[in-house]
This record gives sequence, C-alpha cells and structure tokens, in this order.
Amino acid sequence: MKQGMMASGRHATQRTVGALDTRIVSQLSFVLYLYFILDFFLRFSARIPGYGAIRPTLLAVATISILLFLQRDKLRGRFDDPIFKAIFVLFGYIVVSLPLVEWPGSVVRANIDPFVKAVVFLFFTALIIDTEKRLKWFVVVFVFCQVFRVLEPLYLNITQGYWGSSTYLDKGEFADRLAGAPADVINPNELGFVIATAIPFLHYLLWPLGWKSKLLYVAVMPAMLYALILTMSRGAFIALLVVAFLVFKESRHKMKLIVVAVMLVVGALSVMTPIQKDRYLSLVDHDTTGGASAEGRLKGMVGEFKLGLTRPVVGHGLGTTSEAKFHKWGSTKASHNLYGELIIELGLIGFAIFLRFLYQIARKLSVVRSRFAALNMSDQSYYSRLNKCLIAVFWMYAVYSLNYWGLSQYYWYLLGGLVIAFGRLVDKDSHTGSPDMEVGTEPRVKYPLAHRVR
Repeated sequence: MKQGMMASGRHATQRTVGALDTRIVSQLSFVLYLYFILDFFLRFSARIPGYGAIRPTLLAVATISILLFLQRDKLRGRFDDPIFKAIFVLFGYIVVSLPLVEWPGSVVRANIDPFVKAVVFLFFTALIIDTEKRLKWFVVVFVFCQVFRVLEPLYLNITQGYWGSSTYLDKGEFADRLAGAPADVINPNELGFVIATAIPFLHYLLWPLGWKSKLLYVAVMPAMLYALILTMSRGAFIALLVVAFLVFKESRHKMKLIVVAVMLVVGALSVMTPIQKDRYLSLVDHDTTGGASAEGRLKGMVGEFKLGLTRPVVGHGLGTTSEAKFHKWGSTKASHNLYGELIIELGLIGFAIFLRFLYQIARKLSVVRSRFAALNMSDQSYYSRLNKCLIAVFWMYAVYSLNYWGLSQYYWYLLGGLVIAFGRLVDKDSHTGSPDMEVGTEPRVKYPLAHRVR
C-alpha cells in the first residue's frame, strides 16, 4: 500500500510537471529574444551596411510582442509578481500625471519611445525565460555581449591606439579615455558601467567551476580591469568596490582575498599613467588635478536635486531632464544621477513609486536567498551562485545610479525581468524536485503554497 501511495505521488508530480511544461512559451520567441539581445548590445545596424534600413530593433520588438500575445494563455498568472505590480503602478502614475507635468508635449513627442524600449527588457525577460536551460543561455548571451563590448575597444586601443573619448584636465589640456568601439555608442563612464556589470557574473558563475572555467576567468578578468583603468571612470571604480566588498563579506578565505587585492592594487599602479593615477586619487583628494571635476560632479548632483524640488509633486515630465536643465541653467546635459533624475521628471511621488520597484527586486532576491539557506543548498549550485551574482549586481546598480541616469535606460528593467524569471524558476523547481535544487543528504523541505517566492 505504501508503495502504491508513493507511485501515486510520483505520477501526480509528473502530471504537475507536465502541466507546467506545457505553459512555457515557444522556442521561436526565445530565439528571437536572444537575437534581439545580440542586436541591441552589439549594434548590428552599425556594423552591417544597409541592415539598419529594415528597422531591426522595432521589427524584433513587434514580432516578439505579437508572439507573446498569441501565447497569452501560457502567461496566465505571471503578471501577479510584485515586481510587475510595481512597474504597472509606475505606468499608471506616468499616464495619470501627464496633464499635470510641466512639458507633457515633450513627453508624448520624444520621451515615451525610449522609455518603452527600455521597459520591454523587463517584460520579455520575465515572460520568455521560463526554463532553467533558457535562463542559462540568456545569461551566457548577455554576459558575452558585455564582455565583447569591453574587449573590442581594448583590442583597438592596444593594436591601433584607439581611445574614443577624452576628458578636460586644466589649462586647455585633455587626456584620452577609452570609450566604446566605433560601432558602439557608449562613452567612458558607460563603458565602465558595462565592465562593472560583467565582472560579478564572471566571478560568481565562472570561478567556482572547473579548471577550464577558471582559466577563462583568469584570461578575461585582467583585461576587464585594465580596460576599466583606461576609461578613468571613477563611478565605475566605486561600483566595482561595492562588488568587491560583497565578495569579501561572504568569502571564507578573507586573507587570500586581501593578498589578491594588494597584488591588484600594485599591478594597477604599475600600469597607470600619472594622469590616470591622479584621476582616481581625486576621489579622496580634491587637491589633485582631477579634484575639481570630482567636486563639480558632486555639486551637479546637489543641483539636480534642487532642480527637481522646483516641481516636487509630479515633476517636469518623463525624459525631460535635459529640457528642464536648459530652461533653468542653460545646459542640456543628461542627468548624472538616477535619483535626481527621478525627482526632476516624476516628482517625489514618482520617485517613491520607482524606489518601490527597486525594493521589490531586492526583496525577491532576499527571499530566494533565505529559501536556499533553509534548504541548506550547496553554494556551488547554479541557482545559488546566480542569486549571489544578482544581489551583487543589484547593489552595484544602486550605488552606480548615484553617478548614472536610468529611468529610460535598460539596465534596471532587464535586472527586474531576470529576477522575476529566476524567482519563478526557483519556486517551480523547489516544488518539482529539480536536480539543481538537490541538497545532498539533507531532507528536502516542503513549503506550503503561502511560502512560495512572490
């Protein structure tokens, strides 16, 4: 009788798994999304003559959207996630507040489009990445794109003396800074952001594996760090320190990490030019040549908050930071601070709504981590390593956003979508007995429905 009950339980589990498997979106949707990721980050339209004439990004977004609409029955229940709910509140607020902002015409004419292009990353990632295999493929493709965007300009710099940008020093002098490759559109600070994004994935997903992965890690990481030096991006350097702190905090080999850190500092100083050293020292010493620009950046951040508080309730309108600066200051520079940008464009109400969106991302990652601890899951499992990676990326983004705009940029939305997909897979696999959720000889903990990751 006991064996019959066990067999019945296995059959029930198989039926449940089968039902879940029938609700994954089509392989065509997934392949098209991977292509969209490659096209977006590697900018095929700038590399292939005539390719841009077919509007590939718009075509891909439209095609994927239609495919998802046709498969809407498979998406039932996926929008119940708190991260989705937070972004829907943001959408509603933008629509309702539109007549009340200072420049509603600018929002409609020019700024809705880049915002929508950024937010689609959340929806596509959250809805299409619905199996463990797809999750792994997506992460590999995304990280490959970021690493390629770094190594390409670095290669051009080493072989052809390419820099791509420069920065003003003093008395009419300029210093070269490494920016994105000619086919890319990123400045040195944005290239530094790409480096800071890729490094946590490389560290958590490559280093704990076998010798081949470690060899790849050792080959790529020095090049990434050297490229960061060439960008002279102080914001990216601070973001990398955030990642390093989180790695150090969780490591059981702190003394080894300290030795490695000392070696990296000595090696970095040995390859830096005096200008590059001065640039990074300006973070702590305002008497250096770069100290004036660092102090100016801080004053600019304070000025952005003050500008936002001139219309504190609903703001000037989505995407109107440059316009607000022009009318108030005579300058059209983009925001250097996401949080100031939020107040300028959405006011304090929109600021709170967007922070709620970020809170839901952090909360889900924390819940998943707590579940892994309860299951006594091995730190070497893919899900556990990815969870640590996403936590590091979240806090790195949160700090880097002090030096980077982001309301109509892809990165927060892609991370939010990835966290939704990851949380859903962890929830499903913890109830169906996925091999990646195995915990050795420890008994599997059965969670009631109320404790599922939400």
